[in-house]
Amino acid sequence: MILVTGGAGFIGSHTCVELLNSGYEVVVVDNLCNSHKTSLERVEKITGKKLSFEQADVRDAVALDGIFSKYHIDCVIHFAGLKAVGESVQKPLEYFDNNLNSSLVLCDVMKKHNVHNLVFSSSATVYSGDNKMPLKEDSKTGDCTNPYGWTKYMSEQIFKALCVADPQMSVVLLRYFNPIGAHESGLIGEDPRGIPNNLLPYVSQTAVGIREKVTVFGDDYPTPDGTGVRDYIHVVDLARAHICAVEYAEKHKGCDVFNIGTGRGTSVLEIIKAFSEASSINVPYQIGPRRPGDLPVCYADCSKAKNVLGFETKYDIKRMCADSWRWQKNNPKGYAK
Repeated sequence: MILVTGGAGFIGSHTCVELLNSGYEVVVVDNLCNSHKTSLERVEKITGKKLSFEQADVRDAVALDGIFSKYHIDCVIHFAGLKAVGESVQKPLEYFDNNLNSSLVLCDVMKKHNVHNLVFSSSATVYSGDNKMPLKEDSKTGDCTNPYGWTKYMSEQIFKALCVADPQMSVVLLRYFNPIGAHESGLIGEDPRGIPNNLLPYVSQTAVGIREKVTVFGDDYPTPDGTGVRDYIHVVDLARAHICAVEYAEKHKGCDVFNIGTGRGTSVLEIIKAFSEASSINVPYQIGPRRPGDLPVCYADCSKAKNVLGFETKYDIKRMCADSWRWQKNNPKGYAK
């Protein structure tokens, strides 16, 4: 059985679909502070399979201990945590408390119950801004530009130290780049609370009429069209990577890290154009000033994931935008009834 912390969220729910379809039993632990239980009901509808759900905060050691006692858990996929870069600057203590304490409590309870396999939801934000592109797993990390990035970096240090102290442990760190898209059914997708922090939800909400227009932060970068370039990956591809990581953790001890992206960069204007074509709506946008800390270009070298995990992406930007639009069109208010 796989325990999925934060499994009702955007990436978590899509990973639950892939886990169930791969024959795993799944128990989700989520406090629903930034997610909806409806997503899990729809996961069951998509797969035709049941999962178990426990509403709890991963920082609650007593509750988590009870869950580990109730279920026979073989591996943990740890998504739970706050994830808005901008918000982390405004609420640093909340982010350090939530993201670091959840990791510490989880490790302690896993140790108590002799559970040794863990897949962690890390991020490309752990990389320093002065690296050459593409980013490789051994590129420089640290010097993070926001508290959210530091919580991912520090969590990685916790898991690495744990593996040194306990040779039974197997930890796979997956450094995500920019997950977008939605399940092809249109039943689950990204449902940010309030104003979206990421580009794609803002573009899709603009297309559906919730937002007036998209602001493009800077058009004078040294890139082909002057706008920032990022490595976008379909959330279903990202979810599939977790299946490979679970299988890898079962066979290998110690701590290993993998970039999970496509290895290709796409500019902001290319995303807006692709989404306009997918939705048949001319998404309005305006050019604004650069944001502090934004890099001109950021994309991954994904060769290690291919060579070691056997993982490759399937979906291109056109498919990512088409699936995002289907979700947004079918659920203009997200999971809200």
